[in-house]
Amino acid sequence: MTTRSPNTGDGGSVVVAMALAQCPGRGGHAWAVLSYLLGFRRLGWRVTLVDRLPRSQCVDGAGRPVTPGRSVGYRYARAVLAAFGLAEDYVLLVDGDDEPLGRSRSALVSDLARADFLLDVMGFLDDPALRDEARCRAFLDIDPGFPQMWAASGLADVTADHDVHLTVGTGVGTDGCSVPTLGVHWRTTLPPVVLDQWPVSLAPGRAVTSVVTWRGPFDPVEHDGTRYGLRAHQFRGLAGVATGSPWSLELALDIDPEDHADRAMLVAAGWDLVDPAAVAATPSDFRRYVRGSTAEFLVAKGMYVQTGGGWVSDRSACYLASGRPVVAQDTGLAAHLPVGDGLVVFDDVAGARSCLDDVHHRYAHHAAAARSLAEDHFDSDRVLSRLVDSVLEPA
Repeated sequence: MTTRSPNTGDGGSVVVAMALAQCPGRGGHAWAVLSYLLGFRRLGWRVTLVDRLPRSQCVDGAGRPVTPGRSVGYRYARAVLAAFGLAEDYVLLVDGDDEPLGRSRSALVSDLARADFLLDVMGFLDDPALRDEARCRAFLDIDPGFPQMWAASGLADVTADHDVHLTVGTGVGTDGCSVPTLGVHWRTTLPPVVLDQWPVSLAPGRAVTSVVTWRGPFDPVEHDGTRYGLRAHQFRGLAGVATGSPWSLELALDIDPEDHADRAMLVAAGWDLVDPAAVAATPSDFRRYVRGSTAEFLVAKGMYVQTGGGWVSDRSACYLASGRPVVAQDTGLAAHLPVGDGLVVFDDVAGARSCLDDVHHRYAHHAAAARSLAEDHFDSDRVLSRLVDSVLEPA
């Protein structure tokens, strides 16, 4: 597997375009970014993170307009990156400003031109003048089904103008998956996890948990007469799992006050709800929360379940690496990853209860299997080496 650049003879250089400043106080999302940055750095690659902040989000903690450099998003992103020695490798583009924060535009142009490739997550780098400076542009899809259906429906094509297309949808492009391919070859990858950042603990924690955004940033999508929904739509049908569970079930739940009926429904069903801002605001907080859990209970977005796209969660990779079993709603994973030990999948309430019972009765086995699964399939050294091969040496 390629870990060194064929162009420079050294570890190579990559520019990652991904949101961080737009997500202050979301430690789980910060780890999704950090896993790529730290993982590439482990392989000896020089890495630059390109971020973007709309002018409307240049606010302080009270929501008052401030300059971009004083915004809560920028300060959060800088603090997260500084904790891992990455602050000097950060560029923040601010909508409407000629010059970014962290580095000059001309320096960013040089970084892009020098890089072996641009890893553009969900088409986040939307400035064509910058994107076209990269000699190789790789689109990384972390929400399989959404960008493809947006393009197929004529809403927006964020996948265009890229040389290589990657997806964490392990089933995209295979029989039984209804995600449109848009006439391109989708190379599958998995969310990386830097194993030495996630020490193993094999004893049960205090509860089965999940860090959940009830609706998320996307609306449901209509495509070919089918409506593809969100996590909220799936969770309503699975809320009864908490009743009679051998474990306490807890959600660190980001939910809008207007969804008070859903919140009341979860509480009535037996779920314990906590504020993610209180338990998972920073990467350290999130890691502590995951490692203090017994397992993860994962409900997927309707899009992932309905299409059979084989979506895999970057948060689940963190649970697995920590020796925390994952009980996950099936998105078509069984055809592409080993399931049954450490990672167990279900389709309905009865299946979910059966999975939770099995984890309860064979906890030590599932905990050890979870870490082994992370080592064999999600280890950043393996995942990112293969990703580099996919981008620089396409079949």
